[in-house]
Amino acid sequence: MKSAIFSIILTLGLSSSAWADRVKDLASVAAGRTNQLIGYGLVVGLQGTGDGADVSFTAQSMKAMLARLGVGIDGPLSDFEQNASSGKIDINVSAIGKASSLRGGNLLLTSLRGVDGEIYSLAQGALTATGIDTSAAGSKVSIGVPTSARIPGGATVERIVETPFERADHVVMNVRESDFTTTTAIVNAINKNFGQGIATALDGMSFAVKAPSDMSQRVAFMSMVENLDVVPGDPPARVVVNSRTGTVVISRNVRITAAAVAHGTISVAIAATNEVSQPNALSQGQTAGVQNADIAVSEPKNPMFLFQPGVDLRQVVDAVNQVGATPSALIAILEALKSSGSLRADLIVI
Repeated sequence: MKSAIFSIILTLGLSSSAWADRVKDLASVAAGRTNQLIGYGLVVGLQGTGDGADVSFTAQSMKAMLARLGVGIDGPLSDFEQNASSGKIDINVSAIGKASSLRGGNLLLTSLRGVDGEIYSLAQGALTATGIDTSAAGSKVSIGVPTSARIPGGATVERIVETPFERADHVVMNVRESDFTTTTAIVNAINKNFGQGIATALDGMSFAVKAPSDMSQRVAFMSMVENLDVVPGDPPARVVVNSRTGTVVISRNVRITAAAVAHGTISVAIAATNEVSQPNALSQGQTAGVQNADIAVSEPKNPMFLFQPGVDLRQVVDAVNQVGATPSALIAILEALKSSGSLRADLIVI
């Protein structure tokens, strides 16, 4: 009997830890978010696949760049137009003119600006384009997008965005999805391991953590915090539908109240038969074409299935599979259940 009790406790312990997540997977430091940068530059070295003379701002950009390098040019850039030349964080480069491919190109020194208009990074380097677009003798082959490319480590950060991480008394962290249960669980785990009052919940999205003033100690402390194991709250019940691909994902918290569902499709088939009508011998009639149409309407007898109050995900799937519903039919059933108020979940259509 003792061995049986021990094995049950061991099983429960393993099950509890298996569902635990690290704090770093549930929340992030509010001051550590990413920032988007954008810039406009010139890509050179293209083999006849650039903008050419049809895009005026490409020629203007080339003139401005050469002027900064001490090369004065009057009149059109005829040589460059005939050659069809165009415009350590990873960057994406995309063509905005008439360039057909960026393969083999090099991005010249380009400043990347933030939303405030300040320059935060400088980018330059050889482009890596995986897309191919080629044609010959009336045939064309396209693989990927040749007008988009990447430069791994192609930008050097020149300005650091100031954050309150090293000055503030508290470090504010945001959970990835607003949830009061998850936020409370993280705060309780921090206070249990480091003492009461160390963490304080601000709302369902954020919580504050008291951190040491010394930067080395603060970084080490936050490392210990983000590696704590926490059992998060269950996510809200959701049904995600992709009508283009027929994909339906139902979370395990979905519930359905009592409802009876019958789903069927009506198919109409029309078949046309062309015939020729010949007049009788010695008659004054004329040969004429006649079109006969056969119309058939069919409606399968699909049984109605009943959802009992509070059924769970497995029962929903079993009931739908019993009637052999296709993905499109399942989408229609879920939308109808949501409209009737029987589906206790958020229906998200993407």
